[in-house]
Amino acid sequence: MPKVDVYDINGNVIGDIELSDNIFAVDINKGAVHQVVVNQLANKRQGTQSAKTRAEVRGGGIKPWRQKGTGRARHGSIRSPLWIKGGVVFAPKPRSYRYTLPKKLRRLALKSALSSKVAEDQIIVLDSLNLDSIKTKHMAEILKNLKVDDSAVIVIPEKNENIEKSSRNIPGIKTLLVNTINVYDIVRHNKFIVTREAVSKIEEVYA
Repeated sequence: MPKVDVYDINGNVIGDIELSDNIFAVDINKGAVHQVVVNQLANKRQGTQSAKTRAEVRGGGIKPWRQKGTGRARHGSIRSPLWIKGGVVFAPKPRSYRYTLPKKLRRLALKSALSSKVAEDQIIVLDSLNLDSIKTKHMAEILKNLKVDDSAVIVIPEKNENIEKSSRNIPGIKTLLVNTINVYDIVRHNKFIVTREAVSKIEEVYA
């Protein structure tokens, strides 16, 4: 079992914790991680782009000039894709980009992402994280104490408005609940900050 240090909000090491091998020490499958990240980004797409084909562009019902004898190239419509203000050849239309992946693949990718944070020493386990009020300055001080100077995702066991609102205005910081952690957010943030209680819940849910 991998063992990592446990910190308090002042950045002091107050102990250690053993993490589950089944979640935080699996063989990292980069292919699975890539597939799930692509899937998440595809599912986020609105798919509302649209353009008109030559059949939908207004006008062009009459032949612009006679077929022969003008010395110019023959044309049948001023709304041909060859013309300015003409229709689009393969016009994009509203569609859904959503697709699903097998549950086992998604679970493997999540475990691989978590294991990569442990392997790269990018995980920070907090003994607890509680704020008395909504104060961005206080959260920024905690992150400074933990030497987080770039992007980080903070995972908490349950909804906490003080933590969520105190961190949402800090660039590069995102707060997630245990049941909302996902591969994309884990991979795109450098640090993975998680409370001791959240670790227990992650091991309980994903073991």
